[in-house]
Amino acid sequence: MKILIAPDKFRGSLEADEVCAAIETGIKMAYPDAVVKAIPLADGGEGTMQILTGLANGNKETAIVQDPLGRKIEAEYGIAADGQTAFIEMAAASGLKLLDKHEYNPAATSTFGTGQLILKVVERGVENVILGIGGSATNDAGIGMAAALGYRFFDQNDQLLSPIGGNLQHIARIDASQVLSELKEVRFTIACDVTNPLYGREGAAYVYGPQKGADATLVETLDQGLKHFSKIATKTFGKDISQTPGAGAAGGLGAGCIYFLNATLQNGVGIVMEQAGIENIIADSDLVITGEGKVDEQTLSGKVVKGLADRCSKYKVPLAVVCGTLLISPEQTRSAGITYAVSVLNKPMDLDEALLSASKLVKEATFNMVRLFFQK
Repeated sequence: MKILIAPDKFRGSLEADEVCAAIETGIKMAYPDAVVKAIPLADGGEGTMQILTGLANGNKETAIVQDPLGRKIEAEYGIAADGQTAFIEMAAASGLKLLDKHEYNPAATSTFGTGQLILKVVERGVENVILGIGGSATNDAGIGMAAALGYRFFDQNDQLLSPIGGNLQHIARIDASQVLSELKEVRFTIACDVTNPLYGREGAAYVYGPQKGADATLVETLDQGLKHFSKIATKTFGKDISQTPGAGAAGGLGAGCIYFLNATLQNGVGIVMEQAGIENIIADSDLVITGEGKVDEQTLSGKVVKGLADRCSKYKVPLAVVCGTLLISPEQTRSAGITYAVSVLNKPMDLDEALLSASKLVKEATFNMVRLFFQK
């Protein structure tokens, strides 16, 4: 029997490759003769760069860039073995993980460091950039990224603005006269796992602002800033993309990438699966096992589990899911195309204990699950 392991990370406890290892151990305990193929996955958020670089037999490199508050840090990016494609995670330079809790403030943060990473790879001559935009600390609609590439933003008094989220509402003019000329020769694909518009109740500020440190008053201010930016950008570039699905991703960076990079937004997990050639592997498998830290309604709208469920249903291959927290109903499980879903928690325990025991719990849950599928 052939089993494909293709999980996302368990946030806060196990990286995707560690989940693969735990699941494979559980499989072999239950079914030693299984032929196992392991492919760690990601949805465009943290971990995407590393996985894509590995799939491309590439190398990770580092650059000195600015963090969300303008401090110098070292950030990683990936280059494919052929040197033609670069893999970048905006979280490496502009992610919430880079800040202490008391520093969260989407009015003061910027994607400038992400722009510096893009500048680095464009100057070395890549033809393609795949940029994952999950995990942001920002709400600047990508003006920080754009500023690093030569765009400039002026207020009504023609004063140059600092490219931070709080200044979106003050932009009166966007200047592109100093933009890096090589940008137009590069194809940008944005790995994005959300479909939010740029502004409004379902937009970047209202949905994601609070988790980045914005109170109710600041959320409203940021949303007005995104709406104002949209008006200026529409006038500058001749198109309104504010309602494009994903425009509100990463604090509006989705929209910024379309405007400033002429980029294409794609489902993040779809990009990773395409690079891995996973559809052919699924078609040749008897069982697919995936997992992530929490399976909930959001999981069913574009995450790794949903992407796999769609492909497994196409080839009538059963899909089993192991997770830390299982928050979908049996009806949702069935309608999503999931054959079997189980939480790895086997007794009452607090979060710290669950995180520390994650590998063991995944292994044991997999062992019990595989015995259901393959009685021996």
